Amino acid sequence: MPAGDIRHSTQLPSPATTMTDINEDEGWVWTQIKAEARRDAESEPALASYLYSTILSHSSLERSLSFHLGNKLCSSTLLSTLLYDLFLNAFSDPSLRSAVVADLRAARQRDPACVSFSHCLLNYKGFLACQAHRVSHRLWSQSRRPLALALHSRIAEVFAVDIHPAAKIGKGILFDHATGVVVGETAVIGNNVSILHHVTLGGTGKMGGDRHPKIGDGVLIGAGATVLGNIHIGEGSKIGAGSVVLIDVPERTTAVGNPARLVGGKERPFRHEDVPGESMDHTSFISEWSDYII
Repeated sequence: MPAGDIRHSTQLPSPATTMTDINEDEGWVWTQIKAEARRDAESEPALASYLYSTILSHSSLERSLSFHLGNKLCSSTLLSTLLYDLFLNAFSDPSLRSAVVADLRAARQRDPACVSFSHCLLNYKGFLACQAHRVSHRLWSQSRRPLALALHSRIAEVFAVDIHPAAKIGKGILFDHATGVVVGETAVIGNNVSILHHVTLGGTGKMGGDRHPKIGDGVLIGAGATVLGNIHIGEGSKIGAGSVVLIDVPERTTAVGNPARLVGGKERPFRHEDVPGESMDHTSFISEWSDYII
């Protein structure tokens, strides 16, 4: 089977998972990425030099990713060498590397347009913006806030993804397409969450403090949805495309519309069994919600 056809579950490591298991998983993914890069370099010689410099010349996933992000985000005053060192230092943290691998797996498993791990690593701006955010968040947590904000500005400028450095993001995240995604300062995103383009996790005005949404594990948020305020989107719930959500959404339910309403009604909402953030099922609720036909 070609390397690009291999798919694995995005399930996150269990508490019993050892560091050896995590390292082996990272090693397996890196081996796949190199095999894919060699295959692509052979089939498309025009990309051979690019693939060598970004992947094949590097000894590890963190070095390849650090090099690629450094070149993507550098400017005339924020040098690629400085950024490379910054990213490489951050990705020396095993927890960040494990998040990188989980995010790669998420894209490969959930997006049928993702033809390989290497394609995601090099070309998926949602993935790249998320990894760069992980570094800016680390800087923010270390009280290196001017540098965190400078990096945040470059991420928004280059990738059109605006995630405040203080926002907390879990593992197994898919920012699908990613253009126009906005995540506010006190927002929290759980594990195995999928968010499409032009989604806003914002505040409701000028007040400070804890003012942004908290997104539970396994949530799916459709394109153009707006979720505002310090509200909780329950584990395994689904927000329909274009919805405006201003109040809590219970777990395993679907909220759609402007203003958003629960499918099945507030008293007895329809509850699904799957994990939308992993299944990417956007439309199964239609028959429960509407008699919409064409």
